[in-house]
Amino acid sequence: GCVLVVSVIEQLAQWHNSTVKAAVERLCDYIPGKYQIIRHIIDREMNADVVCHSLKLCKQDPGQPLCHLYPPPKREKHSPGLFHALTHAGQKHEITSKSFMGFSSVCAFPLLANLCEKIKYVIRNKLPFEDFDGDKFSNFPTLRGYHWRGRDCNDKNTTVYPGRRPDNWDVKSDSNCNGIWGVDPKDGIPYEEKFCKGAGSQGVVLLGDSAGAHFHIPPEWMTVTQMSAKSFANLPMAFTDELDWPQFSEITGFLNSTIGGWTDSLYLRLRRRNRCNHRDLQNISQNGMLTAYLSFSLARNQLLDNPAIVVYATIGNDVCNGNRDTLAHMTTPKEMLSNVVQALQYLDSHLPNGSHVILTGLVDGRFLWDNLHDRYHPLGQLNRDITYSQLYSFLNCLQVSPCSGWLTPNETLRNLTSERALQLSNVLKEIARSEKFANFDIFYMDFPLRQTAEEWRKMGGQPWQLIEPVDGFHPSQIAAALGTSITWQKALREWPQVLGKENPFNDQIEAIFKDQGGH
Repeated sequence: GCVLVVSVIEQLAQWHNSTVKAAVERLCDYIPGKYQIIRHIIDREMNADVVCHSLKLCKQDPGQPLCHLYPPPKREKHSPGLFHALTHAGQKHEITSKSFMGFSSVCAFPLLANLCEKIKYVIRNKLPFEDFDGDKFSNFPTLRGYHWRGRDCNDKNTTVYPGRRPDNWDVKSDSNCNGIWGVDPKDGIPYEEKFCKGAGSQGVVLLGDSAGAHFHIPPEWMTVTQMSAKSFANLPMAFTDELDWPQFSEITGFLNSTIGGWTDSLYLRLRRRNRCNHRDLQNISQNGMLTAYLSFSLARNQLLDNPAIVVYATIGNDVCNGNRDTLAHMTTPKEMLSNVVQALQYLDSHLPNGSHVILTGLVDGRFLWDNLHDRYHPLGQLNRDITYSQLYSFLNCLQVSPCSGWLTPNETLRNLTSERALQLSNVLKEIARSEKFANFDIFYMDFPLRQTAEEWRKMGGQPWQLIEPVDGFHPSQIAAALGTSITWQKALREWPQVLGKENPFNDQIEAIFKDQGGH
């Protein structure tokens, strides 16, 4: 974190031909007030690695290598470059490191302790922070609110929420929040009964990891040539959504993308197919989630709610970790079988009859190194001094790499990681072939990375554009949108029963909303 912030400050000073102090002030002016934390002067002659080590924000444990993002400073005569620079910096700048220490323990303040605990509970259990009636739906967007689940249209009534079957055909009020309620004055038939009865309404649920949650760090946050006050306007929202953007995601996205590309999702396509599916979505994903730790917060009542399509997609974390001995920490096929079957048994006890489950195979992450390793990272574009290979090595050194097995120059290790991913995908494929459950049928599909890349090439794009530019690891917005199209076409060809039939009343529903000034 320190290396990132100091790098941006130094590049701002360079780009605007200003002092470092002025650059710090400029960055703090860009960032919303309550997020301003750094106003310390940095010696412009030192790179970010040297500054952060000298401030004791970066450290070297005994027996561990000295981690650095930038190439070490050139050696002076008889002096190793980086070690000499650190010693020199430590003598000049025994400054202000104490002033940085309080921020990691902000939750120790009595007034904030309860709030912090509640936020931790929300993130850990994937439940809305603001949910007055306790039905697991909210009308607040972030902190696991309606960016993650369909928006609650009455947060004071636990029997009103997206996805339920209508109460008495919603004659008097909208019990399932799909916007369809009341009675047609022409014939006295409830709109919900007229338009949605027998339409096969169903929701969409994602059980996934950071890719499903759609992790994204805006590149303009660290690209000084693009940086302005507008660059950080979405900072509070991004932090309270855990740096995830589920509202634009491949499975549950429903808003027009503001982070590049376009939004296309399984939810939007199901909604277009049947307007009665409006708001029936749940994204139960979490950064770093493995199959072994899929703790469910599914909001589905077997007796009262509509069936759902559940997409089960942990596409990489079972082979991805930041450990030096990464292979020893990967999920084994035996563990995968046990974890997934246990999860499916849970779903069988909670999903309404007539639901569907789609198991998604793991990605082949060799695509990442092959397409990014020699390209410049956003932090390195100004001075052409940081490649993705350097970033991956830095994160591996710190043992915080999102995937040591794939983000490495070691081709043998990359191949072994992909072999394990294929083994785990085969477990999922066999489960879909052999296991039977009472309340849902089950399908398998490979993660469509190869097809996505081919489709993007046909559109004139480059493979590296399918990867998030800042972390160099997650699928980008373009990849998410193209993946939706490929998944949908496969479902239409091979499992049309999963998608349900097209509602013939869609145009009438939209026309009534338009006449009434709604949407």
